[in-house]
Amino acid sequence: MNVILTHEQSDFDALGATLGAWLLEDSSRPLLAVRLNRNVRHFINVYGTELPFIESRDLPPEPIEKVTLVDTQSLVTLKGITQSTRVRVIDHHPRRKDLPADWQVELEKTGACTTLFVERLAEQLTRLTMIQATLLLLGIYEDTGAMTYSLTTPRDVRACASLLEAGASLRIAAEYLNPALTDAQKSLADRLLTTAHTLTLQGKLIIIATGDARDMREEISSVAHKLRDLLDPDGLFLLVQTSEGIRLVARSTSDQVNVANIARHFGGGGHDRAASALIDARKLHTPEKELTPEYIAAELIEILQTEIRPAVTVGKIMSKQPFLLTPETTLYEAQRVMQRYGYEGFPVVDAGKVVGLLTRRAVDRASAHHLNLTAGSLMEAGSYSLLPGDPIDRLQSLMATTGWGQIPVIDPQTQKVIGIVTRTDFLKTLPRENNFVPGKLNYADLLEKALPPQRLCLIRQVAEEAAHEKTPIYIVGGFVRDLILDRPSIDFDIVVEGDAIALANRLMRRFGGRVTSHKRFGTAKWMVKTNKPAFAAALGLAPDQADYLPDSLDLISARTEFYDHPSALPTVERSSIKLDLHRRDFTINTMALRLDGHHFGELYDYWDGLNDLHKKQVKVLHSLSFVDDPTRMLRAVRFEQRFHFHIEDRTLQLIEEGKPLLKQVSGDRLRHEFNLIFKEDQPFPILLRLQELGLLSALQPDLKIPAELEPALQQAFALLGSEQWNFAANVDHLSLRQAVSYLVWLIPQGERVASETCQRLHVSNELYEALGKGTKVWQDRLRLIDQPNSAFADALQGCPRVSG
Repeated sequence: MNVILTHEQSDFDALGATLGAWLLEDSSRPLLAVRLNRNVRHFINVYGTELPFIESRDLPPEPIEKVTLVDTQSLVTLKGITQSTRVRVIDHHPRRKDLPADWQVELEKTGACTTLFVERLAEQLTRLTMIQATLLLLGIYEDTGAMTYSLTTPRDVRACASLLEAGASLRIAAEYLNPALTDAQKSLADRLLTTAHTLTLQGKLIIIATGDARDMREEISSVAHKLRDLLDPDGLFLLVQTSEGIRLVARSTSDQVNVANIARHFGGGGHDRAASALIDARKLHTPEKELTPEYIAAELIEILQTEIRPAVTVGKIMSKQPFLLTPETTLYEAQRVMQRYGYEGFPVVDAGKVVGLLTRRAVDRASAHHLNLTAGSLMEAGSYSLLPGDPIDRLQSLMATTGWGQIPVIDPQTQKVIGIVTRTDFLKTLPRENNFVPGKLNYADLLEKALPPQRLCLIRQVAEEAAHEKTPIYIVGGFVRDLILDRPSIDFDIVVEGDAIALANRLMRRFGGRVTSHKRFGTAKWMVKTNKPAFAAALGLAPDQADYLPDSLDLISARTEFYDHPSALPTVERSSIKLDLHRRDFTINTMALRLDGHHFGELYDYWDGLNDLHKKQVKVLHSLSFVDDPTRMLRAVRFEQRFHFHIEDRTLQLIEEGKPLLKQVSGDRLRHEFNLIFKEDQPFPILLRLQELGLLSALQPDLKIPAELEPALQQAFALLGSEQWNFAANVDHLSLRQAVSYLVWLIPQGERVASETCQRLHVSNELYEALGKGTKVWQDRLRLIDQPNSAFADALQGCPRVSG
């Protein structure tokens, strides 16, 4: 005999999942729980004759071969279950750690367990009666709060749509959702209100209430819902004495308060926003006579101290060092600043105090009317600001009441403006599956595993010095991308949110070496190659570890860049890490790991790079990215082919529109990109994709990538790996592999195409001469093939040598 079971105090999701399991396997017997929520019991009383459920007392006295457990991972005691009974779990809750190894467990993340069965029924084209479809709909509606709870997924919505198409009745469903409290439940709610204890933890309002309900048969969950709606706390915890023991019922309205994690401390579980537990004195190692709701409440408060996550504060999401205007700033200057920095609003400051906000809308309207006004005349007057430690709720409230989309952030000691937080920054903190908050993810373990101990020691020392000076430092870009892709590099630069040159000089004074710097760009190179043993000793490493340290370390001040015209070289200004990351080419290259102090390993991902990395897509940050730097089009293809990713659709469209811009790019910059292509393990797919996208015409209209190029390159690379030829390591500024790649690619194109391509790329004279000789030999190859080797040697006279 096979049976389908769910949890006690069954709600509509448990009942709907049980029905769904039976519809998929009608040879199993779907059992009703002993205790049902009141609205579920009422539904069964009215429509039970049209449904297949049976009660456990009606089971025949046979051994149970298989149990299908739905919407729970706890197996209830049932006569007929033996050691040999197979158990299959189908659930949408997080996996319990204590599940038996021989259970078959299927867990998927949906708002309702019923959704999993509706999807499978749709695949099998199962016909449903109106009552069956309505019960399944109730299961999804109730567990997702009619699609309003944060755990609701698109799968839940699609499942509901299919049930409505199958004939589910919204009228019947509405009768059983959100039922009014019974007199007994109202009485319990009143008692709980009198004992409610309020406390604030990590900025969140928590309410704990205790009560006795041994005389009540109805479910407590409905009481919890009503009290949550009435009191509006961030976390509500009811500890109620029942005839079965003490029951914890918890509800949350904040992602910081994960009640499922808290319920697990007491042997329970559930969702992030709704959970429960029937507390067992034996598991708490507490004498049963001492186990009271008040006793559990004291223990609960201790648990809450560590389980409630710290709030996201304004300081974590703000952009630092914002550009400030004064009341005297002219309309022209305000326009220039807005065009350069891109924000929709800028604080107006007078004598260090915020006096207003100048918006792009006001500037555009004044410009359209040719009004020669100042920021003081155009601004929205007000002295609104936030502190770095203010919670996001305060930001939301201030934006709602003032209408300001950009709020200045001031230092609580100096009262100076130190940052700005925008409406976009706020929206990124709202709960969603891939939302980003700086520091929410930490990759310290990954960093420690990927780097050799000597280089990790160097990073730790630099981070310690930066923390001492209260200077945020980061590893950024490709290093972070490759680290997450599990293809780590040992080479890295340090981006400093502050003065990189000053930090480099402090490191030199402490550990030795010497520093060269470029003040205009805020960059410093800390060189230690000349005395590595002493440097290793200063770092606390053994002398034999010195060779594993880098010869130098680049430190770069966080900066932003502006382009005066398409394909121009950028103008550089000091900035925050957020703006520094925004100047980069693709979202997958905009991630940063913070290193200083307790922030070590924290991920900063303002532009959703991690999500795009998981999607395996190359995506630009904004629509003018290729206007700023057209060579990014070549880079997009290189990354796409290297990682076996795809270029995102909008980015592909921008490449198509931006192709003509490549003709404005200097040959030196184009050559640099092709040099990088020929450093790749597999350059041929990159060249082929460039041809497919029409990007090669920027070099020469007739340039082609023939299919024969791939085996030719492979054969050439194999020859380069042979020691018998004694090849030189480099040809001019190129590696031999790069130089040979150019030759193998361009020689078969013919003398004119090869020559024009070389001129466009400004290749070196040495490579140009080799290509010239090579094309002539290629054109004469059919005659030379039957000639002695000396004929080839004569034909190649004057060609640069590539062997020692």
